Amino acid sequence: MNNIGLGVMIDSLGGNEETVKAFRASVGKKITALELKDEHLRFTFEDDTHLSVWDNGQSCCESRYMRTDDDLSQYIGGELTDMETREAPSVPYEYGEHEVEFLVVKTTKGQFTMSSHNEHNGYYGGFSIQLRND
Repeated sequence: MNNIGLGVMIDSLGGNEETVKAFRASVGKKITALELKDEHLRFTFEDDTHLSVWDNGQSCCESRYMRTDDDLSQYIGGELTDMETREAPSVPYEYGEHEVEFLVVKTTKGQFTMSSHNEHNGYYGGFSIQLRND
């Protein structure tokens, strides 16, 4: 990552109290639904609570999105146990940088990997994975 974008800087300065609180409130809960929709990974738990996960670092000239090659339905019925981000190699992109960061989600039924993508012109960059209970 060459430069950090304004959105990532603002999120870094604001701290991650809401993300930590949302994560702690969700660990150990049984997953009843799991989907990637509108660039958010969304968990539904047995107690009818929800957890949304997304990259909140958007600055102007960027395109951010999440993808996975894993079958999310395989993790329904498991309990959420942990999450961690991991560095990933950048991908060639016709207009500049295309950064990727992995989000590994661990459950009692195994783990799956999300890839968070940030396509930009080389001036912006970084990631700001956020969690929120809905």
